Amino acid sequence: MALLEIKKYPDKALRKKSAPVEAGDKDLQRLIDDMIETMQATFGIGLAAPQVGAHKRLIVIDVSGRTEDDIELLVMINPEITEADDIGESEEGCLSVPEYVAHIKRAGRVKARGLDRNYRKIEVEATGLLARALQHEIDHLDGVLIIDRLSAIKREFFEKRHQKAAKESKA
Repeated sequence: MALLEIKKYPDKALRKKSAPVEAGDKDLQRLIDDMIETMQATFGIGLAAPQVGAHKRLIVIDVSGRTEDDIELLVMINPEITEADDIGESEEGCLSVPEYVAHIKRAGRVKARGLDRNYRKIEVEATGLLARALQHEIDHLDGVLIIDRLSAIKREFFEKRHQKAAKESKA
């Protein structure tokens, strides 16, 4: 296994929509293992393949110890949300947008389906943190970042702050 480089905003790779995973992808199991190791090493609760430069519809999530949900480690291939309700707002961060948190509106309850790492169909019903993580990681598969879910004013403030920090780091 290996630690992978996490792409950081404004890397264009984060904006690319991911392709569905085909059965028999010979490199998929290694990518899954590397993504899990990378997520754990960075103390993240989720990671999507585009964040590490692989444009495949693949996510890993681990909310164990942070929630009462009984799912410890979730690997989903070609995930999709099938139901969502109970919209609420909560603080959210992202490994690809480091040192930034924002209040993001998301469904508090979702149902998702996809395939597990062995290509078996799975369905997950989630609430709270797991529901938010599923939505967040699936957003990455579509090239959507948390900053895209901000109001225009907050997004403009973020951009100015990001540009200022980039200039300061070059100085």
